[in-house]
Amino acid sequence: MSSARRATAAVGVAVLGLAGCGGAQGGGGASTAGSPVDGKTFTMALPSDPGTLDPAMTVLSSAVQLDRFLYDPLINLDKSGGATAGLAEKWQAGTTTARFTLRRGITCADGSPLTAKDVAANINFVGDARNKSPLAGLYVSPGTVARADEAAREVRVTSKTPDAFLLRNVGGLPIACGKGLADRSSLAKGRHGTGMFTLTETVPNDHYTLTRRKDYAWGPGAWHKDVKGLPDKVRVRIIANETTSANLLLSGELNAAQVVGPDRQRLTARKQFAATSETALGEMWFNQEAGRSGADVSVRRALTRSLNLSELGKVLTSGTGKPSRGMAALAPKACPGDSATGALPEHDLAAAKSALDKAGWRAGPDGVRVRNGKRLTLTFGYATSIGTTAAAGAELVQKAWQSVGAKVTLKGIDNAGISQILSGAGSWDAVLLPVAVGLPSQIRPFVSGPTPPDGTNFSRIANKEYDALADRAGRSTGSAGCAAWRDAEAALVGNVDVVPFVDAVIPVFGSGARFELSLASITPSSIRMYG
Repeated sequence: MSSARRATAAVGVAVLGLAGCGGAQGGGGASTAGSPVDGKTFTMALPSDPGTLDPAMTVLSSAVQLDRFLYDPLINLDKSGGATAGLAEKWQAGTTTARFTLRRGITCADGSPLTAKDVAANINFVGDARNKSPLAGLYVSPGTVARADEAAREVRVTSKTPDAFLLRNVGGLPIACGKGLADRSSLAKGRHGTGMFTLTETVPNDHYTLTRRKDYAWGPGAWHKDVKGLPDKVRVRIIANETTSANLLLSGELNAAQVVGPDRQRLTARKQFAATSETALGEMWFNQEAGRSGADVSVRRALTRSLNLSELGKVLTSGTGKPSRGMAALAPKACPGDSATGALPEHDLAAAKSALDKAGWRAGPDGVRVRNGKRLTLTFGYATSIGTTAAAGAELVQKAWQSVGAKVTLKGIDNAGISQILSGAGSWDAVLLPVAVGLPSQIRPFVSGPTPPDGTNFSRIANKEYDALADRAGRSTGSAGCAAWRDAEAALVGNVDVVPFVDAVIPVFGSGARFELSLASITPSSIRMYG
């Protein structure tokens, strides 16, 4: 598998991070009246099949959500982003070393004990570049080494390169048990987990059934297994059509589904309970490969200035989004602040045309600009996983760019096509492709360093100011480097290497159940069922 699979596109493609808490809205009426009840099945919809469930070999959001039920991390996060217990009961970390002490009595899905050696092996697998884990460079820096002390139930981690968020990154790695590490094909099928549920039935592209482990007692923080209302089973149905999901929610056949399109208004009007999270949605990238038009910053800036990003954001989110404030949009944010406002070029169609004139792009006989014999022709891709509004948004981009003299071909891109782009195999000039991360350091592999197939810098960005600022930020622990991280992101945006312009407020609607979100996916331990 190519190392470029470390890349992650959000909203149906991937979401990275630790367990935290998302907000809730809406009522829920009689569907959540009374007290929580035991013995029920929680049925939720996912828009696409997760494929492999090996937690170290996937970044697809459907797989990440399903794996949340099967594989636990060392630490979780509270609402403010502080670390709370997970598989580990104690921890300490700097930028190059970390130490985790495991809770007592943790068992694997088959009843065998989880060992410190197992935990270390999970970290070492991702840190070994030969394994080409898509989590390398995100959770675990390549070259990171973990060592186990079984007697002390302790795992000691040494990062080859400084990691400002070493605790949050390594601590958030989903942990599988030893038998799964010895046979990764079993992990692809969701076996040998450390989480609250085991996978008991799989029908690909249709449904997955999970059964709660009665011995599970190491949930987030001070959570305990005797809490009322936990489901005995979880049934995950693959439903691509949001209208179908909305109808099943209203009929009570679904307990949870993400609905971001037009049916959202219908559910909101019914005062349906919803937990919400914010994530990157409107995020544009230019292919800066030599010979591509996007390699010229004057072209990138002119094309961006031709766009009314506010209107484009309203179209993509059906008016429910918020202006982007940075690239690490997932809450709880490690570095709150704003690295986008003021850095993005302002909308000015006349200035966009003038900039292309000054850059030597002259109108050809058919109105398409030409420079040195090369026509300004662009293939603009958009991730179809964004939803039904993506095509309409792409048409706005096409219209704006054609108005300044570009010939634009639109191309809807599914998950397979996104994988091609991330691996360096796709043909594209610009793409609407949101990358959702929870930490500013996690964006770095996508905007700096090696390009595919040797790295994940898929748009081939070379921004020296960003690199210098990110280096400085990376030498600080946690929030101490936040100012430098914000300046680094602003350098990317100012150079039009990435154009983040709108974040989505994503609702996961519920019926007959309540739950919380953590970095855009349902937290299993938060689910409460009602009669």
